[in-house]
Amino acid sequence: MDFSDRVLFVNRELSWLEFNQRVLDQAFDEKNPILERLKFLCIVSSNLDEFFEVRVAGLKQQRQTHSSESGPDGLSASETLVRVSERTRRMVDDQYRCWRERIMPELEANRIRFHTYPDVPEREKEHFARFYERTIHPVLTPIAVDPSHPFPQLLNKSLNVIVELEGEGLETDIAVVQAPRILPRVVSFSETKNGDDYVFLGNIIQEHVASLFRGVTVKGAHLFRITRNSNLYFDEEEAQNLLHAIEEELRKVKRGAAVRLEVQDDCPDRVVERLLEIFNLEAEDVFRIDGPLNFSRLMPLALQIDRPELRYKRFSPCTVVSLDTESDIFFHIRKGDILLHHPYDNFQTVVDLLAQAAEDPTVLAIKQTLYRTSSDSPIVHSLIDAARSGKQVTAVIELKARFDEAANIKWARMMREAGVDVIYGVAGLKTHAKAMLIIRSEGDGIRRYAHLGTGNYHPSTAKIYTDLSMLTCREEITSDLAETFNCLTGVSKFPEMNQLLVAPWSLFPAFQQMIETEIEHAQAGRPSGIYAKVNSLVEEGIIESLYRASAAGVPVRLLVRGMCAIRVGIPGISENIEVRSIVGRFLEHSRIFRFENGGDPKIYLGSADWMPRNLFKRVETVFPVIQKRMLEHLEEILDWFWKDNVKAKVMQPDGSYLPRMTVEGELPFDAQAEFLAEAQNRRKRHTLAAQENVLKKLSKD
Repeated sequence: MDFSDRVLFVNRELSWLEFNQRVLDQAFDEKNPILERLKFLCIVSSNLDEFFEVRVAGLKQQRQTHSSESGPDGLSASETLVRVSERTRRMVDDQYRCWRERIMPELEANRIRFHTYPDVPEREKEHFARFYERTIHPVLTPIAVDPSHPFPQLLNKSLNVIVELEGEGLETDIAVVQAPRILPRVVSFSETKNGDDYVFLGNIIQEHVASLFRGVTVKGAHLFRITRNSNLYFDEEEAQNLLHAIEEELRKVKRGAAVRLEVQDDCPDRVVERLLEIFNLEAEDVFRIDGPLNFSRLMPLALQIDRPELRYKRFSPCTVVSLDTESDIFFHIRKGDILLHHPYDNFQTVVDLLAQAAEDPTVLAIKQTLYRTSSDSPIVHSLIDAARSGKQVTAVIELKARFDEAANIKWARMMREAGVDVIYGVAGLKTHAKAMLIIRSEGDGIRRYAHLGTGNYHPSTAKIYTDLSMLTCREEITSDLAETFNCLTGVSKFPEMNQLLVAPWSLFPAFQQMIETEIEHAQAGRPSGIYAKVNSLVEEGIIESLYRASAAGVPVRLLVRGMCAIRVGIPGISENIEVRSIVGRFLEHSRIFRFENGGDPKIYLGSADWMPRNLFKRVETVFPVIQKRMLEHLEEILDWFWKDNVKAKVMQPDGSYLPRMTVEGELPFDAQAEFLAEAQNRRKRHTLAAQENVLKKLSKD
């Protein structure tokens, strides 16, 4: 049986688009509050931007170079582009239909209105005319397009107006005006009566753009937007200074080759043809839009509108480690491993751990990986504080984290100036591991404390991404982590580990061996099973092994948020495989791997997905959970995910997804909502316990 046959694999780009469709489904879902639905609509737009900047751009380059490379599904770049174009157009049509028929009417029903300019009352038109003169006009620059004025290098994803001109003696009939990014994309009415009223910035510019062209007739003004190739291209082996090489490439990429043209649906064909010629694009690259050109620029507004009744109910995360005057966080870790489930458990625990370590005089050294972090990162500030206090601080910072390169360069410079040893990782690999190591001098000698997780050290995303992490001082884990840091910062060969699985060295063979063990258990009649929760599953070797496991009778449960190249329901091959996806209030980001192991289950957590880049081109850490209490908690977490019948979608043999069907008598079960409720109950219990402790102390005094 050939488990590598191309018909057994779903195209990864089409699979990703199915994931984005599941995000769009949340915008359609009337059970979600309306401002949350607007946020989902914005996320779909942002996701599509990145898809074109990276994936479509890469496919176009393959086609241009006549590359014969194809994916596991056997589709060439040209074939994939055709299918991607068709699927993307259906998605964009659905997205704008959602806006026109669902989102806008419900926003209006809740007194949040977006106006077209002709519908704006005269009094407000006077307000917008003044706003244009005072705020917009001074920062606009009209650029003629003629032999002496070549077409301007418009920034990636910027909002632009192409203006049609006529008049005597003109050397050109078009000009371009770029809307500066410093300006808000929606502008509110001067007075708010019975709700909130807005006009889009582009419409204001269109209405008044003639003021930039004195003595010339403006025939038309049409909004458009260009998406450019945002892949970074540099030879890491040849770059003497990686930081400077990436900075230079970032400057180039802002003006990379165009890959998509978006225009409003009333833009004349003659104008579209001119734009296609200018940007060297084909008709297949044009998207005519009946609505705002860029929904993602509505995200700030969706977050700022002060209408809590139109959002998810706010919640306060549970603090797992409750500190008191008699103990510190290191004391709690010494009592036993601690499992954190974010955002239900407060990420502040991790922030506090590092802040305490920075101030603790008994802490000798701190080692930290940083892939993505926030714009005002308390993690980075604690590392800087620790270095300034004389501690040995090492930060392995990934400069090549896509779309965070500039921010990471800034942090790298700040930390180096403060005395932090900043390392850019291993040449040719991205450091994607989520790890912190604290070395402390205690009464009985040196003790190491570790934090390992599935998510980034990013306090902001920790509130909206679901992740798992562990605090431990177990020697077998901390010694492995110390060796891993030595490999990242020095010239050591990768050593044999006690418990940690590390890509690209030991992780893939370990996964393959654990899958093989499940096959052996099934063939011997012992309990077997594989349950993996990942963001993406596209690695051929893993998929082929899962097919072999299924064919041997191993039950395989896969909870895959995004891309999934495996096919289900193939007789004799994948009958025992079920794939589900959950898209809800929080972005599912945790990676969990459970192997039945003949009735003695093994559970691992980590930073790696089942993708080639994670297994072979990145430094990743996957760690075992050993403590009984933590294992029981993880079993419950996995069980709740599989019980979900509200947000869960089930993969079909053709790669599409349908809502999970409920069985008779089954009550609705939303896993994320249940995790929230359970965390709130724990928080109440912790608060009551703390109050009782205070009362006991007062009574003793």
